[in-house]
Amino acid sequence: MTDDRTPSASSATAPDGFPPSPGGHDPEVLRRRALDALLTARARTTALTDSVDEGELTAQHSPLMSPLVWDLAHIGNQEEQWLLRAVGGREALRPEIDGLYDAFEHPRAARPSLPLLAPAEARTYASDVRGRALDILEAAPLHEGGRPLERAGFAFGMIAQHEQQHDETMLITHQLRSGPVALTAPAPPEPTDAASLPGEVLVPGGPFTMGTSAEPWALDNERPAHRREVAAFHLDTAPVTCGAYRRFITDGGYTDPRWWAPEGWDMVREHGLEAPLFWHRDGGQWLRRRFGVTEPVPDDEPVLHVSWYEADAYARWAGRRLPTEAEWEKAARHDPATGRSLRYPWGDTDPTPEQANLGQRHLRPARAGAYPAGRAPSGAGQLIGDVWEWTSSDFLPYPGFVAFPYREYSEVFFGPGHKVLRGGSFAVDQVACRGTFRNWDLPVRRQIFSGFRTARDA
Repeated sequence: MTDDRTPSASSATAPDGFPPSPGGHDPEVLRRRALDALLTARARTTALTDSVDEGELTAQHSPLMSPLVWDLAHIGNQEEQWLLRAVGGREALRPEIDGLYDAFEHPRAARPSLPLLAPAEARTYASDVRGRALDILEAAPLHEGGRPLERAGFAFGMIAQHEQQHDETMLITHQLRSGPVALTAPAPPEPTDAASLPGEVLVPGGPFTMGTSAEPWALDNERPAHRREVAAFHLDTAPVTCGAYRRFITDGGYTDPRWWAPEGWDMVREHGLEAPLFWHRDGGQWLRRRFGVTEPVPDDEPVLHVSWYEADAYARWAGRRLPTEAEWEKAARHDPATGRSLRYPWGDTDPTPEQANLGQRHLRPARAGAYPAGRAPSGAGQLIGDVWEWTSSDFLPYPGFVAFPYREYSEVFFGPGHKVLRGGSFAVDQVACRGTFRNWDLPVRRQIFSGFRTARDA
């Protein structure tokens, strides 16, 4: 999940065409939901930054990522710009730092050289902003006729999602850092019926409703809802596992150009790739590093830290393909019994710990076949949480797309340079993960919590 999506609120637009929130949303219910989302995000930010010392906070652990202290102050700065200034009309607290924390102005590799706020100052600033933001939330009108940023609490939901996206980014940094173990979590639940699950499910052809015009905190690229025709196809019941991917490696997958897109094959040769990121061979055994711990690669856990090129190559080797974004969403949301598209694979209710591996509860994907309560009507499971799933689709706008509240969240990334990922990972909070949520990244990205599943025509 890239963090280069959050420019200054001065670039905000509020087009009349931005879909309204659905009727029947009680402003007070939304206010409580926004408060809970903001507090949950801040608790996670605090845990991620308090778990390491100041040296670790200010260090750049990889040129691919920002120093953790940059993320911390950036979270506060975006909250100040959008909630204090744009929604609350307050005078700027720290206008002189806006440029330092503009993700478009400074590439990640250059951020350590900036005069960033020190850890203590960054914490104080973010806390000061948050106190004022909660005062604004308490008084903000969230009714249907309000301003687009306030309507249904959209701006507050957007900021909670933004902070959680940076929490995921910071968790990636924790995975990349080489220091002592800083984070621990219990193992996810074991699957109960994995051995009896079919390898794939059949998703019948026909139309379905893709995207949303009703989800009040959906971001612009998820909108509007529209009909999409999808031919029948087969889809893996669970994400591709480490054991299955290891067979691709053993069969010479990284040494045979037949399976690779030309740019992917160039990447393999240039960097000498032979396995997913963080894997290494020790004698006859594959090991991996996971948040500072070295452990055997578990065969029945979804493979993680693979690029789009690696996922595509595996699918070709297996005689299959990556699903399109529309196929993925139909398998995850379409209920053939009612013809409706659900908010989540299991229905319209928010995720529970029994349905999906979200929110950094476990620091790893659950084994393939886990979370039976979270399966879709199609029969596919683990579509929400565990691993982001690469699709074959380029990141493009839906018919009728309107940028809101700024072009730089989605519009500037549209095109063939970015591939769509769906479903979220164990590192994603539920506020930033739903059946319509679209993530995107460069096809070379491996440090993200990405996996995949494969499909074939029916």
